[in-house]
Amino acid sequence: MSSIPTIPAPEPARAWRLFGRDFVATGLALGLAAVAFVALLDPYGLRAGPGRAAGPIMDRNQRFMYPQIARSGAFDAAVFGTSTARLLDPADLERAFGGRFANLAVNAATPDEQERLAALFLAANPVRSVLFGLDATWCAETPPARTAHPFPDWLYRPGAPWGPLHQVNLQGLAIAGRVALHRLHLMPARMRGDGYAVFTPPEAAYDPARARAHIRAGTRGEDGAEHRGAAPEALGAAMPALDRLDAVLAALPGGTRAILAFMPVHVAAQGAPGTAQGRREAACKARAAAIGAARGALVVDFRIPSPVTRTDENYWDALHYRLPVAARIVAALKSAAAGAEAPDGFYRVLARP
Repeated sequence: MSSIPTIPAPEPARAWRLFGRDFVATGLALGLAAVAFVALLDPYGLRAGPGRAAGPIMDRNQRFMYPQIARSGAFDAAVFGTSTARLLDPADLERAFGGRFANLAVNAATPDEQERLAALFLAANPVRSVLFGLDATWCAETPPARTAHPFPDWLYRPGAPWGPLHQVNLQGLAIAGRVALHRLHLMPARMRGDGYAVFTPPEAAYDPARARAHIRAGTRGEDGAEHRGAAPEALGAAMPALDRLDAVLAALPGGTRAILAFMPVHVAAQGAPGTAQGRREAACKARAAAIGAARGALVVDFRIPSPVTRTDENYWDALHYRLPVAARIVAALKSAAAGAEAPDGFYRVLARP
């Protein structure tokens, strides 16, 4: 009876070499597979451009998702701003002003972030209309360049250099996976392809008492004591964000409709006359009006006491109005553009083209 030959065990050093080789090879294979997967699914729409539509918006992180909408060439009009402009429906704006609107307002966006997004849009599209929703940050003496939200600077550079590698991370893989599920009809897009989404709670869930509590809680400490006693002219001289906005408007192609609109926050969040905040807001509005007059822009002020802004039931909190108010804003902008004043005092026109 013949014996079964035994295979000698590899020497320990040789075994470690084999393990190391297989480990590195497996890691490289997985890494290349991840790069290929993300590049194929293109979660941030790096390939979007005129003639190539943006992909589905599969993440709520607007700072990462909106550049592809801006680059797509599918729109000739856009809204820029913060969450106070997010509820303006592009479909309503198109009916009011024509064109193909995208809503590129970003939650808590700084003026710098809004300018970066606007620059992408203006470089990629034949622009017909732009609407900037203005908030208090545009009036600040030293507006922050960024917030706590991550901002992908690489994604806003022309051509997004090294973009395929920048997007290979856990977040990129997760969004690419959602894109794959969307293409298999297993997951809906997170928001419409024009950037619009209703981020406020369902209207059926509105609670007036809770809203009043949020309105009062969101207005504490807004008086800005560092400006107390300063003259409006002095305050107006220290608003660098408005200077940059002026440069954006100056670079618009001829014939572009430009609208600047101070958004209608609740009256409790507005600067009362005689306070430092009130004086700064007045100076800011005067500067914006002067810029609008020089650049042929319509400047509309909703940030005033009015039947809308005095009514708690129109708001979720001190800054965010409800959906019916958004439709009223678009209708009011259309009336203001046609030369009408507000019979109910909802807005004031500060400058006309």
